[in-house]
Amino acid sequence: MTLPATEIGSHGPAEPELAPVENREVTGRSPLRIAFERLRRDPVAVVSFLIVLVFVLIAVFAGTIAKFFGVTTDTVSASSVLEFPSMLPKTGPPNHGFDSNHPFGIAPQSGEDNLATWLFGARTSLLIAAIATFAATFIGVVLGLIAGYAGGVWDRVISFVTDLFLTIPFLLAALAMAPIIADRFGTDPDRYAEVQFYGVIFILTAFGWMTMARLIRGEVLSIREREFVQAARVIGVPTRKILFREILPNLVAPIVVAVSLGLPAYVAAEAGLSYLGIGVTGRPSWGQTIDAATKWFNIYPLYLWQPVIGIVLLVVALNLLGDAIRDALDPKTRR
Repeated sequence: MTLPATEIGSHGPAEPELAPVENREVTGRSPLRIAFERLRRDPVAVVSFLIVLVFVLIAVFAGTIAKFFGVTTDTVSASSVLEFPSMLPKTGPPNHGFDSNHPFGIAPQSGEDNLATWLFGARTSLLIAAIATFAATFIGVVLGLIAGYAGGVWDRVISFVTDLFLTIPFLLAALAMAPIIADRFGTDPDRYAEVQFYGVIFILTAFGWMTMARLIRGEVLSIREREFVQAARVIGVPTRKILFREILPNLVAPIVVAVSLGLPAYVAAEAGLSYLGIGVTGRPSWGQTIDAATKWFNIYPLYLWQPVIGIVLLVVALNLLGDAIRDALDPKTRR
C-alpha cells in the first residue's frame, strides 16, 4: 500500500506545526511582596489583623465612640448611681437588667461608666505599648548594629551591658523604680499623672531593648562578611552609609517579626504594672480596672471579665499575627 503523494515529502513525513509561543513578560516579586501574599492567603493572619485593627480604631477614636454611646469618664456623684450600703449600681448588672445608657454597666463603689473606662483603657494600654515597643526597637537596633559591625571593644562593652540588664529581674526593678520616678519628677500635682505615664514607658523601654540588640548583633555578624558589604568597604563607603544603606535594609524582616511579637508583651506588662499599683493612675487603664474588680468578682463578675477579655483578645491576636508574619518572611517556608 502506497502513501498519498501529499503525505510524502523530500525529507520524510511532514512535521506537525507548533503553536506559536506567547511573548509573556516575566516579572519578579520582592520578598516583601511574597510575604504579603502569604499573609493575605492565611486566614489566621487575616482574622488576627482585623481584630488588632478594631482595637487600634477603638483606641484612636475612643472619645468619638464614647460620645456616640453617651458615656463619659467624668466623675459622678456615687449616691446618684449606687445603692447603699451595698455600693452596687442602681441600674444594670448585677442586680438589674440591661441599661442602654450604660451598655457595660456601672462600676461599683466608684460609679464610673464601665464602657467609657474600657474604651479609654484600651487607648492607654495601646499607646504605652506602642511607644515602648518603638523606643526599645530603636535602641536595640542601634546598639546591635554597632556591636555587630564594629566588634572589638564596642562589642564587648555593649554585650556586657546587655547581659547585665538581662540578669536584673524586671518586676523587682519596676517595683523599685516606678515610685522613685514618680516621687522625684512628679512633685507638681498637675504633672504627677503625666510623670507616671512616661515613667512606665521608660521602665518598659529600659528593660525591653536587650532581646532586639542581641538579635540584630547576631544578624550583623553574618551580613558584614558578605560580598556587597566587603565591596562597599573596599571602595571607601563611609561606615554610616554601610550600616544604614547596606546592612539595615537586610534586617527589615527580623525587626518586623521582633516588633510584632514584642508589642503584645508590652500590652500585658503595662496591664500587670497597673494591676500592681505602679502603673498609670491618672487615666483609665485595664490593669486598674482588674485591680478594682477583683474585690467584686463573687458579686459582679462581669466587671472583671470586661478588661480581661479585652487584654486576652488583643494579646492573642497580636501573638498570632506575629507568628504569621514570621512564617511569611521566612524564605524556607513553603505554603
